[in-house]
Amino acid sequence: MTPPNPAPLSFAVMGAGAVGCFYGGMLARAGLPVTLIGRVAHVQAIQSQGLHLQTLTFDEVVHPQASELPSAVTEANVVLFAVKSTDTEAAGLQIRPHLQPGALVLCLQNGVDNAERLRAVLPGVDVAAAAVYVATEMAGPGHLRHHGRGEIIIEPSPRSAALAQALQAAGVPTQISAQVRNVLWTKLVINCAYNGLSSIGQIAYGELLQRPGVSQVLQDLVAECRAVAAADGVVLPDDLEVSVRAIAHSMATQMSSTAHDLRRGKPTEIDFLNGHIVRRGELLGVPTPANQLLWAAVKLLEARSVC
Repeated sequence: MTPPNPAPLSFAVMGAGAVGCFYGGMLARAGLPVTLIGRVAHVQAIQSQGLHLQTLTFDEVVHPQASELPSAVTEANVVLFAVKSTDTEAAGLQIRPHLQPGALVLCLQNGVDNAERLRAVLPGVDVAAAAVYVATEMAGPGHLRHHGRGEIIIEPSPRSAALAQALQAAGVPTQISAQVRNVLWTKLVINCAYNGLSSIGQIAYGELLQRPGVSQVLQDLVAECRAVAAADGVVLPDDLEVSVRAIAHSMATQMSSTAHDLRRGKPTEIDFLNGHIVRRGELLGVPTPANQLLWAAVKLLEARSVC
């Protein structure tokens, strides 16, 4: 007997900020059903005018569904989970009663432990980690500006193959990898190198490395991250330092999400970036003075700026 064809993919984006709107917008542009779940101002703009995608290769308006309510995940069998790391458990609990049986929840977040934290509040749900490399920002309500890249690496799951095919068809370079933990750590190191420094200087990555002393600080941050990763059993690429420095060129005009959060008076994710390195270093007996100083400096700025 031939098994029934799987249901076509339908998407919801929980946390439709810059990252969520990019991937949700690309899927909507490809004609797939997408519901963006986000803040009131963005939702109202998208409902009335559509989502403006201003990318490096096209400038278009797409028209996904939009809602303020977590219950809007009901119609989706794939949920792109893109809330801030500080909100992982709370947002997971909000969507839990509304998830379809067998739905995939794909974490598109910064940090390395969000999928584990989400599984703890979504027992029995297919939760998969993903590493995303994309430079985006919300230029205004319903207006996404793309500064570069866009690739995504996803953890194997029952829906991974179909999801990868849909993303690739939508113009998103996609891979499936069982080594997502190592990939997430690689991205964590990049974020630890750039996010805090960009937020303190309120400058883009390309300009950042031109400032006096920054290159050496970045080198120290990466060396500490590599030492903690090794002690934690994580395998990082041999050419990681080269890849880190290349970000200043491939994302030259990008300012970190931490910088945007401080500018807007919002809590940052620094506890899940350099703060994670500090905590793991303490646990594993690896000193992390550069990461600790940067983490503390951003926390001081955060305390001053958060309303």
